[in-house]
Amino acid sequence: MKGGDEAMAAPVASSQPLEWKFSQVFGERTAGEEVQEVDIISAIEFDKTGNHLATGDRGGRVVLFERTDRKDNGGSRKDLEKMDHSVSRHPEFRYKTEFQSHEPEFDYLKSLEIEEKINKIRWCQTANGALFLLSTNDKTIKFWKVQEKKIKKISSMNVDASKAVGSECIASSSISSNSTHLLNGGSCDGVYNHPSNDLLGAISSLRLQVTSHESSLLARCRRVYAHAHDYHINSISNNSDGETFISADDLRINLWNLEICNQSFNIVDVKPTNMEDLTEVITSAEFHPTHCNTLAYSSSKGSIRLVDLRQSALCDSHAKLFEEPETPGSRSFFTEIIASISDIKFGTNGRYILSRDYMTLKLWDINMDSGPVATFQVHEHLRPKLCDLYENDSIFDKFECCLSGDGSRVTTGSYSNLFRVFGCSPGSTEATTLEASKNPTRRQVQTPSRPSRSLSSSFTRVVRRGGSESPGADANGNPFDFTTKLLHLAWHPAENSIACAAANSLYMYYA
Repeated sequence: MKGGDEAMAAPVASSQPLEWKFSQVFGERTAGEEVQEVDIISAIEFDKTGNHLATGDRGGRVVLFERTDRKDNGGSRKDLEKMDHSVSRHPEFRYKTEFQSHEPEFDYLKSLEIEEKINKIRWCQTANGALFLLSTNDKTIKFWKVQEKKIKKISSMNVDASKAVGSECIASSSISSNSTHLLNGGSCDGVYNHPSNDLLGAISSLRLQVTSHESSLLARCRRVYAHAHDYHINSISNNSDGETFISADDLRINLWNLEICNQSFNIVDVKPTNMEDLTEVITSAEFHPTHCNTLAYSSSKGSIRLVDLRQSALCDSHAKLFEEPETPGSRSFFTEIIASISDIKFGTNGRYILSRDYMTLKLWDINMDSGPVATFQVHEHLRPKLCDLYENDSIFDKFECCLSGDGSRVTTGSYSNLFRVFGCSPGSTEATTLEASKNPTRRQVQTPSRPSRSLSSSFTRVVRRGGSESPGADANGNPFDFTTKLLHLAWHPAENSIACAAANSLYMYYA
């Protein structure tokens, strides 16, 4: 059904928590190895098929991985179906290629350095066997085409040194020409004289190149979309029409056509006439997965606005507003800071929106703007340490979030390279803590045995068993490391597989 269908039911899945297992790691660090700043992963994205995965890093590079476990040796369809049912495979990927997407720049007009860090990557529709993707840093978006090219390569020369004959031998060797030759090789006497042995030897030792064809992946920048944002780009999102995409910075959202790089349309502008009147900024934006006229964007005040492009050219007025009313008496210095939404994602069917603020994950139904249908407590145990987190700037960390392909589970990252998986189907109490390492359940916390009465799965019930625990440690007593944070992760679109970034390492898990 379509995302806006009123009859669509809430996500339904098995109430049993998934058992997560380690699958692969790329760029694993050895003990004590120092991580270079340019190698830290800053973006992760699966394509729609799940057969390709892209990562971007702070050094401006994009690395592509391709899935290998689906490449069978052939056979009938019946045999392949039996194999699919009999063998339980988990996704396996291998390194495909990498390319330098962005370079450091300097804006001389504003005396501003523009770093090469990749902020976002989005896959576009494939065509003619080529892969297409968008990548962006703070100011410039680029459209890349990655295609396999056949390259002719000289592998050897058919030279036999023992029989090599000089060029003068070839010149001196000739066909006897006693007879008078006519046009087209005719001869008056009709007698043909055969070549000499010297000529045959010379022919056999001609320097002929032996070539072979090799396949090589070539990444080519097709278009550059620049000079359209005064502030740092925080989001890019493809439209379902396959022709357009949006880019968002703190105050504006622009609409682009993939084929036109020198013109964009400003569709949302929240910049006030007087900058002193500025109260909120745009933090994330995303197109609806199936409705090409609908997009959503979040703000630093914790609200999500749904925009319909059919209403007007400038969409400053929203179609729907999603925000949670503030609890009376709960306001503090940190209220607005921790309410800021760092990431939003539509579910596959477009019915639900997942948002991440500093403390919680919230699941919203686009047909119900009175409040979230589920709230998952992620950092509630850190509330007593908000002063410390503010002083070391950790409170401004921007954690991403994502949903499973069937919409039954959500996940997000945390500190100490931990990430959390929650079940969001009715009655689910699934709340799993995993660590980005080869032993993901090393810090596993048991979920409560009694079922929850509401749709919301509270992580507080899991990690805080009473008030005796230190707010600086998890439920197993392990101290939180605020310098190691898992900000970026992605869920495979069709399977229970998660890719997440811990510094320069890419970890993959399956269930």
